[in-house]
Amino acid sequence: MEVAVFNIKGEDTGRKVVLNDEVFGRDLTKGNAEHTLYLDVKQYLANQRQGTHKSKERSEISGSTRKLGRQKGGGGARRGDINSPLLRGGATVFGPRPRDYRSKLNKKQKALARRIALTSRLADQKIIVVENFTFEAPKTKSYISLAKNFKLEDKKVLLVFADQDQNVLLSVRNVPNALMAQAKDLNAFTVLNTDAIILTEDSVNVCNEF
Repeated sequence: MEVAVFNIKGEDTGRKVVLNDEVFGRDLTKGNAEHTLYLDVKQYLANQRQGTHKSKERSEISGSTRKLGRQKGGGGARRGDINSPLLRGGATVFGPRPRDYRSKLNKKQKALARRIALTSRLADQKIIVVENFTFEAPKTKSYISLAKNFKLEDKKVLLVFADQDQNVLLSVRNVPNALMAQAKDLNAFTVLNTDAIILTEDSVNVCNEF
């Protein structure tokens, strides 16, 4: 399929770029597209977790090990020492321990999820293709001007470049609802977690090979 190419002023250049139907025009009714996206997003979010949570167990609490009351006849529970989970300040029963939440997903599934996500974004008219550009200097004002030209100043925007552009990266870094990424690093979660995606012409060439 073909889509229009804009310049950074938000004007149609009159040129068009070809998007690979295998990447941007998939039939989302075939196969289990929703479940594939779920698996990929679940894995991505799980891999972001540090897993350093920890609560103290009975053997780690500082306190006397003296039995507080006799075994029978007290009229209450046989709760043992002061470190008992039944008492205030006591240990935690089956509390969280440090663990690795990372999981694996095969490469073909991850690639498929990325193509499904890009197809979904294009179907929702959330993808804009612009001609290759850079900023003369790293200025946040330059990005704000670009966003306003496309009426995206209040939207979460993902800028996709074929290669790293330091001036653009520094211009976007201080904007809370803007993110820059290289085309080769795109994943389903990053693509779906945006209100709009701005692709440069060079990045389209990379995406067409997904």
